[in-house]
Amino acid sequence: MTGPKIKLLRLSKSIISNKEILAVKNILKKGFLGMGPEVEKFENILTRYFKREVVCFNSGTAALQVALQACGVGRNDEVLVPSITYVASYQAISATGARPVSCDIDLENMQFSLIDLKKRVSRKTKAIMPVHFSGSASQILKIYKFAKQNRLRVIEDAAHAFGTKVRGKKIGSFGDITCFSFDGIKNITSGEGGCLVTSDKKILSMAKDIRLLGIENETEKRYSGHRSWISDVKMQGWRYHMSDINASIGIEQFKRFSKLSKIRKDVCRSYDKKFKNHKYIKTFKRNYKEEVPHIYVVRIPQLNNRREFLRKELLKNGIQTGIHYYPNYKYTKFKASNFFFPNTEKIYKELLTLPLHPELKEKDIRYISKILKKLITKYIFR
Repeated sequence: MTGPKIKLLRLSKSIISNKEILAVKNILKKGFLGMGPEVEKFENILTRYFKREVVCFNSGTAALQVALQACGVGRNDEVLVPSITYVASYQAISATGARPVSCDIDLENMQFSLIDLKKRVSRKTKAIMPVHFSGSASQILKIYKFAKQNRLRVIEDAAHAFGTKVRGKKIGSFGDITCFSFDGIKNITSGEGGCLVTSDKKILSMAKDIRLLGIENETEKRYSGHRSWISDVKMQGWRYHMSDINASIGIEQFKRFSKLSKIRKDVCRSYDKKFKNHKYIKTFKRNYKEEVPHIYVVRIPQLNNRREFLRKELLKNGIQTGIHYYPNYKYTKFKASNFFFPNTEKIYKELLTLPLHPELKEKDIRYISKILKKLITKYIFR
């Protein structure tokens, strides 16, 4: 005989309601599935939200790549980027022909170490790509000050930070260029998708053409359900536009964002309380009044090579976990053997990501925290 099946508490999850399903059905019934009026509607909703114009793409990675290309970043250029981020940040940079330059991170917030950032600037540096890890953007004003002093473009990777504010201002409503992701598990999703936000009219115009294979002035025709048959192409473009199917999901998700973001904050606050002053589990200080968290990461100092064992034991108890992220300078493609990243080397071994999504209940948080504490006491720090 086997015991009762343990419910799996997933690390992350797409939160889809009947409204998103109905919205997709309506698009399917129309018989036009590509980029059209629904994308325009979604962009207009986001433009009102940020009070700046928005261009949507089929992924956040595409948004980053196009933003860099529109800024003139290319071969032989360098872009400064944190060592710990999803590899998409690095691939977006390398796709332009530029070289991503890893910078060490701050142990307190997992963003740029400003001390290390300043050391990495060279004559080839063209832009900075700050990454708002887990939804926090606490360093961004200092980054902009540094960028202005060094005449550098700033392309924010805000994949984790939709809804986050800094001193009362939404990320995306100020600054140079901000890129968001709307993939299946982000703060809001369009299934797959992303966008860039900026006040730079030249960047907006170029981005609209680049996402449609570089075809000039194609966007407005697509919004009206038409396309160009005779037009010009003057620059490298990509097939990176968003579809009406994805936009219809994003529109319904946006309507629910206030509720979804509140749940995310409440889950993280609950975790923080349960791990407060714990001997072995360290939390990051977050301002949930302004930040909308995408992931919940803890530090377990001196965990070392026992992390995978701990993750397997948690999974046996129905708790799925993750590691955000593998240092990018360790990948073969982005290897940086001539640099030393002491903070990254220290903290990477300590990171553990716990489940966070809007379907988690308080009883789930109690269970996760109880099991984690129990396993750490029993197996890790005996």
